[in-house]
Amino acid sequence: MLKYLGILSLVLLFFISCQSTRQEALIPIENFFSTPEKSHFQVAPNGKYIAYLEKSERGQNIFLKDLSNEKLSKQLTTFEDQKVSSFYWGSNEELIFSIDDIQTHTVQLYVVDVKTASVRNILPTTKGKMRWISPSKINDRSIIVALNERDSTFFDVYKISLTGKPKEMIIRNPGNMIQWYTAGSGDIHLAWTSDSIEESLLYRPHVNAPFKEVERNDFTESIVPLGYVKSSTTLIYALSNINRDKYALVEYNVAEGKEVRKLYEHPQVDLEASGYSVQLQEMLYSAYITDKEEKLFFNAKVEKLYAAIADELEGFQFKVIDRDSALTKIVIRTYTDVNPGAIYYYDVADRELHKLADNYPKLQNYKLATMEPIAYQSRDGQTIHGYLTFPVSGARKNLPVIVMPHDGPHRRDVWGFQPNVQFLANRGYAVFQMNYRGSVGYGKMFWSAGFKQWGGKIQEDILDGVDWLVASGVADKHKIGIFGEGFGGYAALFAACFQSSKFKCAASISGYTNLFTYFRDVPPFFKPYLQKFYQVIGNPTTESDLFKAISPVFHADKVSIPVFLVQGGKDRYNSVTDANLFVQKIQQNKVPVTYLLMDDEGKRFKNDAHIIQSYQELENFLKVNLGNK
Repeated sequence: MLKYLGILSLVLLFFISCQSTRQEALIPIENFFSTPEKSHFQVAPNGKYIAYLEKSERGQNIFLKDLSNEKLSKQLTTFEDQKVSSFYWGSNEELIFSIDDIQTHTVQLYVVDVKTASVRNILPTTKGKMRWISPSKINDRSIIVALNERDSTFFDVYKISLTGKPKEMIIRNPGNMIQWYTAGSGDIHLAWTSDSIEESLLYRPHVNAPFKEVERNDFTESIVPLGYVKSSTTLIYALSNINRDKYALVEYNVAEGKEVRKLYEHPQVDLEASGYSVQLQEMLYSAYITDKEEKLFFNAKVEKLYAAIADELEGFQFKVIDRDSALTKIVIRTYTDVNPGAIYYYDVADRELHKLADNYPKLQNYKLATMEPIAYQSRDGQTIHGYLTFPVSGARKNLPVIVMPHDGPHRRDVWGFQPNVQFLANRGYAVFQMNYRGSVGYGKMFWSAGFKQWGGKIQEDILDGVDWLVASGVADKHKIGIFGEGFGGYAALFAACFQSSKFKCAASISGYTNLFTYFRDVPPFFKPYLQKFYQVIGNPTTESDLFKAISPVFHADKVSIPVFLVQGGKDRYNSVTDANLFVQKIQQNKVPVTYLLMDDEGKRFKNDAHIIQSYQELENFLKVNLGNK
């Protein structure tokens, strides 16, 4: 018996050793960047079904999971060489979905019956873009959407019949309307207009009345509707930063254009636009992100329900994706920094979580890297928050570091699983992310402090973070690279031109090289926002000297460190001509440059193979220039 136990112990030790080796091995790149096969899970209003999208080699279609009888689960659509772009439950029996063709810039709308799987077209191929008008719902056997078919620079509102009748324009845009919002009845009582600098809230008591302006503000101040208060047609829950720095939760009278009362305001950060139940017509909670996301509950029953879900998850964070009308089925996405998590639905009746799909299933058995919240002071006294992810080796000092500014720039980084961060950490790099001034989430003063600061104080915040990393002993100052996508790529290229003493190399995916081009090729539907962009970034006509000073293409001769650049051939924000010129100037100075041109891609790559190829080349570039793994 003892001999048997000894052999068993050796076998177990060997198995554990193999598992440990596997967990800490270099993870194949495709494990990080292959998009999940199943996505967009939505539960039916009655809680009987969950619909989702599943991709294949030839398309992306809608599938149905029957929660009471798995044998009745089925595929609802069978498109080939096309992808269902988005969908929602129109009723317990019908799903409404769209197919967008990026190549031809067209859209189609369909309805599918969940019992018979019969599909019918309700909007034939239409030139332009479509926007769902929130909250989407069926009213009088029709839905309401916005289309820019008549004029590509703005959208009109149409009623789309589910019975096959031709679409009907119900709101003709005079040219300055930018957004609409439906009431519980499905009718539109609220609209927003913009002259690009000032935005106005419009209200009408019924569909036959004209819209009347009830509020006008500078674009830095706004009302963000979350939903109507019960059955009221005049009182809404909203986020507002009018006459305050942070977005707070308020009750707002849309007929009078007046804030009625403040329900909650966080002293440090903006509130998130979440927590409202369309079905119950009430605020369930307010969410906000400090280091991680937190919630303040207004509904005791829901707080207890969420606590029960959290108890089942053992340390995982979770986000609610969807819920049924009676709050009996809750679809959630779980995650941590070291686990991409999964999609579940929680059944209130049996108090159990039921897995629907793993996020990034090929990463489930690997050890990933921890992401830690950090903060440092900029040279002018601003507190800059961010995150530092240490490599999986566990080392914390004198590390090779990838500085990774986020895209936007008016976005922010948050705590949680991020595939590109984990890829870099798996290759032995510490990854440094900072929410520089201009990032959202910290109030309008911090956001507006980044206006016209491309290459200026935003860049200084990045550099001050690098100095902080070196001073704290985390970074080996001789092994620091900078990498980003979009604006993050721009910051990397700018650093290569002007701050090469701080970095060993610079890498960019879809980074902006010429801000004149950025404005020249702006999409038509962004034209109403141009004046706002001029205030936020700058005016290429009246501030041409600024644009020349901060556009990397005009300073490529100053680059003295190796550069990696990936460009999409159909990127409308950054032309191939500019990218080619930038690369040619660097090559003329005999500076090493790696350049990948993906002809069929735009700014955001859609093809997994192209994404994987980009990161394979990035891995080689960093290995050569930072000498790691």
